[in-house]
Amino acid sequence: LATLAVVVLVAGLARPASTEAITGADGKPLPGSIAELASVPIGGHDQSIMLRGNSVEAPVMLFLEGGPGGTAVGSMRYSGGGLEEHFVVATWDQRGTGKSASALEPVATLTVDQAVSDTIEVSEYLRTRFGQSRIYLVGSSWGTILGVLAAQQRPDLFQAYVGTGQMVDPPETDKLMYAESLAYAARVGDSGFAEQLQAIGPPPYTDMLNYPVALSSNPDWDNYTPATDHDNRSSYPASLFVPEYTLTEQVRAMAAMMDTFALMYPQVQDVDFRRDVPRLDVPVYLIEAAHEAPGRAVLARQWYTALFAPSKHLIRFENSGHDPQLDGQARFDTCIAADALQPTPAPYDPPRWGDTAVEATARTP
Repeated sequence: LATLAVVVLVAGLARPASTEAITGADGKPLPGSIAELASVPIGGHDQSIMLRGNSVEAPVMLFLEGGPGGTAVGSMRYSGGGLEEHFVVATWDQRGTGKSASALEPVATLTVDQAVSDTIEVSEYLRTRFGQSRIYLVGSSWGTILGVLAAQQRPDLFQAYVGTGQMVDPPETDKLMYAESLAYAARVGDSGFAEQLQAIGPPPYTDMLNYPVALSSNPDWDNYTPATDHDNRSSYPASLFVPEYTLTEQVRAMAAMMDTFALMYPQVQDVDFRRDVPRLDVPVYLIEAAHEAPGRAVLARQWYTALFAPSKHLIRFENSGHDPQLDGQARFDTCIAADALQPTPAPYDPPRWGDTAVEATARTP
């Protein structure tokens, strides 16, 4: 048995990462499609981007995962197939995450400013490689911080910005979510949960292990039924077990979630988009989930309401929480491909800011 275990371990370590081809009705690779794991020098470090799409001529979408420290390669393999029919979907493992976990060092240069710079460099790489003037930018949770700041600095790179699980003011959100958890514990009579929260006190924390207790343990935030096409494998930890990762990368990715979070999250304690990002010079689409934690949703709505943009659209998803792209894949795909993001990029026309109000729409797909 010991010999067999060694053989299995060696075989696992030797297994290369791969992403399966996109096939047509005949089961053969679809002509003109792309299915590739690319290693690209970004910010002085080799970083990984999964590129998948039915046509290399399609518009390019860059997806920014949450965290800090998260990786979306697995979740996009389980939930991103619909988007691949309309876009070249670029799922980037940010420095210190997933397939890019080995790029964590030196930690002194792993800053929010550098992460935004990396986002811009990845966007420029994608524009150049696929011959497009602008790309679409989709951020999830922490990824919305990078997305908003990148779009603010370089609006010329982007056709539109889409925010899901939008973050606006992380420290205020943390305090609100802590209060929500205390209120939940009192309402249902969960004295153990209440005592645990009271023991750690309100955020911010120097011990990063306190954040999951305060921000991820409230059952109210998961008290909904996602759409029938939700795939449980698209969530952690199941999303790590896809062939796009080697065994070593799977182990590193799990460790990197906490390592990168511990490095990066303290750096966003002064972020407040209501103060710092009053306008974006790109169209903005905000996906509002009915079951998002109020500590996030209220601030996102405040920012969105005051935001100036060439156009802006608030799109509500009913059976969704913090990850609407996972909770209702078909609705998200339809919204992005058919409504929010036009399949053919239009020529860039810088917005004109006079007395004309920007478009603001709210609808339910």
